[in-house]
Amino acid sequence: MLYYLFDYLDKSFHFPGAGVFQYISFRGAMAVITSLVISLIIGKRIIQILQKKQVGEIIRNLGLEGQIAKQGTPTMGGIIILAAILIPTLLFAKLNNIYVLLMLFTTIWLGSIGFIDDYIKVFKKDKRGLAGKFKVLGQIILGLIVGSVLYFDSSVVIKEKVSNPKYINTQHIFKVENYKESPQIFSKESYKSTKTTIPFFKDNEFDYSVLMKWIGNDYRSWSFLVFIPFIILIITSVSNGANLTDGLDGLATGTSAIIGVTLGVLAYVSGNTVFANYLNIIYIPNIEELVIFISAFVGACIGFLWYNSYPAQVFMGDTGSLALGGIIAVFAVIIRKELLIPILCGVFFVESLSVVIQVGYFKYSKKRFGEGRRVFKMSPIHHHFQKSGYHEAKIVQRFLIVGIMLAVITIITLKLR
Repeated sequence: MLYYLFDYLDKSFHFPGAGVFQYISFRGAMAVITSLVISLIIGKRIIQILQKKQVGEIIRNLGLEGQIAKQGTPTMGGIIILAAILIPTLLFAKLNNIYVLLMLFTTIWLGSIGFIDDYIKVFKKDKRGLAGKFKVLGQIILGLIVGSVLYFDSSVVIKEKVSNPKYINTQHIFKVENYKESPQIFSKESYKSTKTTIPFFKDNEFDYSVLMKWIGNDYRSWSFLVFIPFIILIITSVSNGANLTDGLDGLATGTSAIIGVTLGVLAYVSGNTVFANYLNIIYIPNIEELVIFISAFVGACIGFLWYNSYPAQVFMGDTGSLALGGIIAVFAVIIRKELLIPILCGVFFVESLSVVIQVGYFKYSKKRFGEGRRVFKMSPIHHHFQKSGYHEAKIVQRFLIVGIMLAVITIITLKLR
């Protein structure tokens, strides 16, 4: 909203300094600062309200060190994160951008599902919360909406790279401006595409439509049958992975902030012709506006970490964790970097994998040997390290270090092929 206000003041009255709102870097910085202020100021007030309403976490005794001391800690703090994301985005982003609208919808949708789950747990005193099938249904619906918009909406396009520009009519191409070394040529004509980036490969673009080649020459017209289900799988997996990671003070929040910074870098270079040319990645017009959203996301995570770091004064609950994972997944899909998720979201991936291994082996051993056996002392894997005698704060710090390493590796894959 402030963007439109100052854009009007600049164009109509040449208001001094108003033109700075045209710069992504300035608006991104303002989004970070605003989200931090909202988290710190509003966050404190919300925690006080939650304490007054006795919205405390009900702890199930699993024999973990320091677990009982967390009994009664305010939960549903994800409201702080949601507010710190939505308000700066509404203030500083271009609200006619389809990608920004998708991210706002994702935040509200998953935040609402998480809120209902927390509400049932806290106020209805039902520890099970919202039935798992309804959570998954909500994630599937979100995947259908996001996938359909990305595939069918005419405003969602990428620019095709022209490999042999000398054979193309020059009126249909343009060169990257201010780039003199081997300028990349992009088509002026936008087109629908189901391409995405594959890490570690020289020709690092994969088209989902090739999976439909078996139906004949018209296979590209049916590529959405592969594209949309894959998006649903990614959203469901990452959202639930973030939910599982939210078991130690500051772990999910800190990990999400690191991932957010990396996604911001990837979004910026994907929407800039010079960087897209240099890195030989898919160029997506208007995608750079997502830098504003992800800046607010990072600021919200860091601001919430002020209260959520050990010992936590508030827990985010499913209101926050489901939304964080879904935001990361949808953002990665929009910028066509979803195949980097196993690397970038490695902490989420390992947490989820540890649960799958634990449950799977327990069932197998019970059937094979007559008794259930475990691979880990407890899953998700952060509880395994707790059972092994590591302090909670040390586990979180080391997981965050691993998260930073994975983020660096993710960025390196842009040139490491």
